[in-house]
Parts: sequence; structure tokens; C-alpha cells
Amino acid sequence: MRHPHLVTLTATTFVTWTGQRITAVALPLVALDQTGDAWTTGLVGGFAGLPLLTSAWWGRRLRSRLTSGHALAALLAVQVLGLAMVPVATATVGVGAAVLCATGLVTGTTSALLAPAQRALTADLAELPGNGPDVGARALAWQDLAHRSSMIFAPPLGAWLLVVWGAEPLLWCEAAAVALSAVAMLTVPAASAAAHKPLVEPVGTSPGPDRLDQRGPTTEGDEPSPSIRSVLRNHPDLAVGIVLAGIGGVTWFAFTLGLTLLGAELDRPGELVATGMAGYGAATVGMSFVVPLVVHRVPRVPAIVVSWVMFGLAYLALPLAAPDLLAVALVSAVGGSTMPFGIAALNALIVDRTTGAERRTAFTAETVLHSGGASAGLLVGGAVIGAFGAGPVLVVTGLVQIVAAAVATLWLRTRPARTGRANGGRRRRGSSRLRRGRAGAVRSGRSGRPARPDRAL
Repeated sequence: MRHPHLVTLTATTFVTWTGQRITAVALPLVALDQTGDAWTTGLVGGFAGLPLLTSAWWGRRLRSRLTSGHALAALLAVQVLGLAMVPVATATVGVGAAVLCATGLVTGTTSALLAPAQRALTADLAELPGNGPDVGARALAWQDLAHRSSMIFAPPLGAWLLVVWGAEPLLWCEAAAVALSAVAMLTVPAASAAAHKPLVEPVGTSPGPDRLDQRGPTTEGDEPSPSIRSVLRNHPDLAVGIVLAGIGGVTWFAFTLGLTLLGAELDRPGELVATGMAGYGAATVGMSFVVPLVVHRVPRVPAIVVSWVMFGLAYLALPLAAPDLLAVALVSAVGGSTMPFGIAALNALIVDRTTGAERRTAFTAETVLHSGGASAGLLVGGAVIGAFGAGPVLVVTGLVQIVAAAVATLWLRTRPARTGRANGGRRRRGSSRLRRGRAGAVRSGRSGRPARPDRAL
């Protein structure tokens, strides 16, 4: 990535996730020590999920204002205040359930807005004149790598620091990381402002017609945010990718809780889930190093469908692989190996199909359905597994993902005309003159972004 602002956005992703994973090692221990009740250890995570599940409604007006680094920095500053509640209370009045709930609500509210807004700003900046095709997809793939790579070293680092420093100092790690990210985010402008600065445009070179309509709107803050329903209705392929991500989020509990309880049933408590998560994590991180280099060649919708089919097949195979730890690790790794490609393809599809407020809404839908679905699944997953058993639940949830992917594929194939209108007629909001200019450039072979036959099945 040559654009300095894209590098800054990726670096802040890495720093904030590293701080979060380090703090996550100490927070349950502090909560248990301060309150004496085990049920309080999950309050922060539980209450953080509430704003996420409802952000599609309460955050609709706010999303239209989160179009610059300054706006995101202000949101990060609010998050720092929420994160500081627990360490300040630990050092003064003590941590109680009320403090943990308040921290969860503040951090959950800010996170629900930050994640989609940061991805949308990344995509907007990537479309500035001078950037090549698929820069947005690559930049988002690098951010996904920054997020996933912290899974490898941050928890062990947190465990080591827990022994060296103790639990209380670690509570400040996430607040410090977010504060540092807020300062860095102040250097990132809105795409509409950066479009007037020649950051990477060669001297004496004017952008071609394929770049002119990629300039962000100059009044994005006043652009009304469309509803999630309208965005999904206008872009059927996006609807498929986001709904499949939501189904994958809801069924995620079968992988984590399912392996945990399956290990207990087979007298291998903790071993199956640790092995499965290690295999899945290693595969996804390894593939995440490859994805940014090849994402421009990855067919969008097929990659999304294949990733969820592969993960569903892994769910089906896990009961057969257990209790063999090597087999569990291999099955989990194979299931996770295609997931970074599916996530990158969905992000690239959002970048390709949307712009402005519609893009921010699409990224919000992805976050709400996937992450919110995972929270909802974990909430009820224990009771479901307790009622039917870990093995049957893994099989059923695997079948759900496979059947959903198959139904989505058939649904797209039966509506090619409408898909074409949604993908072509509504892709950009530029003037008809610019669209005609771009079409002429493509026909004459001058466009920097070749046509992709793989954008719809």
C-alpha cells in the first residue's frame, strides 16, 4: 500500500486488536477477584454485544458523520474513557457489576460504529485518483491480516505480562492502544478532502474517465444513510454474502462451545477446543498473508460461497475426527483455510458495488449480522448443545451452512436480470456523462479496471 493514510488505518487496526487481546487475559481475573462472582466475568462482553445487535437502528444518523479520521478519533477517545473505567475503579472504589456493565455498553457502542466506518473510509481513500484498481480490496485484506495476526502472539504475550506485572497493569493496555490509535487517526482526512491533495498522482498526469467517478462525494456528512434492507434489496449478491456471513456467525457457537463440550464428553476436557482453535487460527493467519497479494484475482461470489461450504464440511467432519487431536487440528485448518478468501471477497464486493452512505450501511450490515449473530449464537448455544448433544449440533449447524450456500447460489442463478441491474445500474452515483465516459473507456481498452465476469453467478 503506497497511500500513507491506508497504512495508518491498517496500523491502528493492529495496535487496537493487540491491546484488546492482551487486556482480555487479565479482565476476567480482575472481575472475579474484585466481585467474587464467576458470573461477572462475562458482563463486559455480554453488554458490549447489546449495542452491536441494535446499531443498525440507533446508529443510522451517526454513520453519516463518520467519514473522516477526525470523526473516528473522537469516537476512539470516547472508547478510551469506557476502557479506563475498570482500571480506575480497580485502583479506587473497586470493580462491581455496574462498572463492568457500563464499560461493556460504552465500548460496545463505539465498536459498533468504528468497525464499519473504518472499513468504509479505507475503501473511500483507496479510490482516490492515482490509486490502481482493487486497492480497496487489498487494503481491507491487509487490515484483516492485522486483526488475525494479533491472535497468534497477543494472548501468549498477555499471559507472560500477567506473570511479570500482575493483572491490574494489563487493564491499561487496551486503553493505551486505543489512545495511540486515536492520535494517529487525526492524520487521516476524509476522502473528499484528500481527493484535492496530489498524494500519489504523477505530475502532469490527469486521471482517466475510469477514475473520475471514484472521487468521494464532497458532502458525505449530509448524505442520508439508506436502510440495510434497501441496500440488500438493491444488491442481491451483497445480500447473499452478508446473509451467509450472518448464518456463519450464528452457528459459530457449535465450533467453540461444541468442541469444548465434545471434549468433556470424550474425557478430553479442553483439549479438543484448544486443538481446533489452534488449527483454525494457524490456517486463517497463514492464508491471510496470501490474500492481499491475490485478492484482485479472486472471484467474488464463488469465493464467498466456497468458504462457507468448506467450513460447513469441517463441522460435519469434526465429530468423526474426535477424539484424535491431529485429525481435529487438520479438519479445523482445512475448514478455516478458505475463510480469509471469503471475507476478502465480501469486502471487495462491497467496495465494488457501493459508495458513500450506501457503503457505510453495507459494512454495518456485515458487522451486525456476523458479529451480532455470533453473540446471539453464543447466548443460546450452551442450552442447545445441552439439549441435543455436541456431536448432533455440529452436524446440523454444518448442514445449515452448506444448504444456505447452495440455496443462495440457486437464488442468484434464477434472477440474472435483476442482479445485473443492481450491480451495474446502481454501482456508482456519478453523472450520466461520467458513466458514459467510463463505458467508452472500457470499450476502447483504456480503463484501468477490467470487467469481471465473476461478479455474479
